[in-house]
Amino acid sequence: MIIYNVTSNLEESIHERWLHWMQTKHITDVLATGKFTSARLARVLIDEEMGGVTYAVQYTTDCKETLQRYYDEDAPRLREEGHRMFGDKMIAFRTELEVLSDHFSVE
Repeated sequence: MIIYNVTSNLEESIHERWLHWMQTKHITDVLATGKFTSARLARVLIDEEMGGVTYAVQYTTDCKETLQRYYDEDAPRLREEGHRMFGDKMIAFRTELEVLSDHFSVE
């Protein structure tokens, strides 16, 4: 399993609008590509030196090849929408994670 993690730092002025867009449109659009099985949105609790508000979205997919298909077929269009809406008030970086194992507490 692969996790595609997108971490975004936002200026305060767009924070609420970006969060609404993510929760009501963008994450749904990414999942609608059929290349991911789930998504998790989290707020980063560490204050950034640059200021602003930081979030991470983790999309889960089955393998690196499926993620590459997302990059080739869908990512440019979906990234462009965010860039068009928020411009330089948002920066994002992407990380690919390979899940090695899952562990859960035993009650």
